[in-house]
Amino acid sequence: MLEQRIQQQFFESADLKYQAADLLARPIADAVQAIVGCLTAGGKVLACGNGGSASDAQHFAAEFVGRFERERPGLAAISLTTDTSILTAVGNDYDFSQVFSKQVQALGQPGDVLVAMSTSGNSANVLAAVQAAHDREMTVVALTGRGGGKLKELLAETDVHICVPHDRTARIQEVHILSLHCMCDAIDTQLLGEQDHA
Repeated sequence: MLEQRIQQQFFESADLKYQAADLLARPIADAVQAIVGCLTAGGKVLACGNGGSASDAQHFAAEFVGRFERERPGLAAISLTTDTSILTAVGNDYDFSQVFSKQVQALGQPGDVLVAMSTSGNSANVLAAVQAAHDREMTVVALTGRGGGKLKELLAETDVHICVPHDRTARIQEVHILSLHCMCDAIDTQLLGEQDHA
C-alpha cells in the first residue's frame, strides 16, 4: 500500500510535467531571453520566495554564481532569502512583508531581473518585492501556480509569468525546479553555444 502511494506521487508529477511542457516552454524561453539580456548588459538577477521557494531561490542563485552543468565564468545572481541579519532586522524593525522589497530597493538597478516565486501567487513579501522591482525599472520573472493569484495582476507586459497549471504545492514546486533547470540550461546555451553530448 505504501509503495503504491509513493509510485502514485511519481506518476502524478510526471503527468503534470508532460502536460505543462507545451504550456510553459514559451514563458520559460521568454524568461531566458530577459535574463540573458540583463546579464550581457552587465545586470544581475535577484531571486526570492518563501519556504520551499526560498530554497529554490538559493539553488537558482548558486547555479548562476557557481555553475549549472558546464564550466563558465560566474553569473551575477543574489538570493534574497539567505542573509539572516537582513531578514530578521527588516522583519523586526518594519514588517515581514518587507524582507524582500527592502533588499530589492537597496540592490536592484534598472535592467536587473527579479525572479519571484510563490506557489499561490499571494505571498505578501513577494508581492512587495515585485512592486519594488517595478519601481526600480526591473523585469520580473514570476513562478506561480493556482492561476497566479494576486501576483498575476501585478505583472507588467514586459514581465514573464511561468504559471504551473496545478493546485497542489508539492506538484507546483516540482515543476518550478524543473523550470529553473530549463532556464539554467538554456541560458548557458545562449551564452556558450550548443554542447556536444556525444
